[in-house]
Amino acid sequence: MPQKRTEPWVMASMTELLSFARAMEQEAVDGYVALAARMRAEGRPDLAAVFERLIAEEEGHLGKVDQWLGERAPQPVSLLEPFFDDEGAGVVAPELLTSYRAFSMAVRNEERAFVFWTYAAAHAPSEEIRQAAERLAREELGHVATLRRERRRAFHEMRHAESGSIRDDLPTLEGRLAELLIRTPAAPLGETAERLRGLANEAQERATALTATPPGETPLLQHVPGNVTGRLVPLCEFLLDCYLDLAEHESTESARARVQTFASDIIRCLYAVREL
Repeated sequence: MPQKRTEPWVMASMTELLSFARAMEQEAVDGYVALAARMRAEGRPDLAAVFERLIAEEEGHLGKVDQWLGERAPQPVSLLEPFFDDEGAGVVAPELLTSYRAFSMAVRNEERAFVFWTYAAAHAPSEEIRQAAERLAREELGHVATLRRERRRAFHEMRHAESGSIRDDLPTLEGRLAELLIRTPAAPLGETAERLRGLANEAQERATALTATPPGETPLLQHVPGNVTGRLVPLCEFLLDCYLDLAEHESTESARARVQTFASDIIRCLYAVREL
């Protein structure tokens, strides 16, 4: 099977793009099948059921890609690194796994897929491929929203109440995100420092835009966990939950598109800060 000689997100044709999409979904299905089998063998039917739900979700995504492929035969796909990451769930002691951790892993896999397709759109050699990659990115964003809801449900089942919660608003939280990004240690003239400054500026711009034109309401802001606002990753995670929740409830298409754009920005920020 030939190796891809360009960056993995550079797609030469629609068939190649859809072949990559299919390979990503199939790899996720295979990964969850293996995890479900292991949980059954280890006497954890509760977690086997969680992974079976994830299998069904991914098989639905795979079916959509196959419909899009139509009569085209998918090309073989070979990469140096896999798309799917089980984050150690395949080897860690099953006693240490929870449904919350399982859904967290699934969320991060979908976020990586979203970032992949935004890269593919940005580097698309034709308008057709760009639009297709953007469509796949939008679908991945929808998958992220679904799985994050499941993760929140799992979290609340695990912990019925979060102590020290407060009320807050999005401009304040975005301003706090900008502060944390600026204060994050990095070499002053390095690429990382420049990237952090850019992300901080984007957060401040969102704060200004949200102050000028407030969005609808999300109940998530009524109970902001007290341990969220002081750390980058939890704050990004919480802001993303807020924007995805707003995207489902905004009354106009323009308002929905705006918060979806903010959600996309936060996923990119989250992806960057996790690499620090």
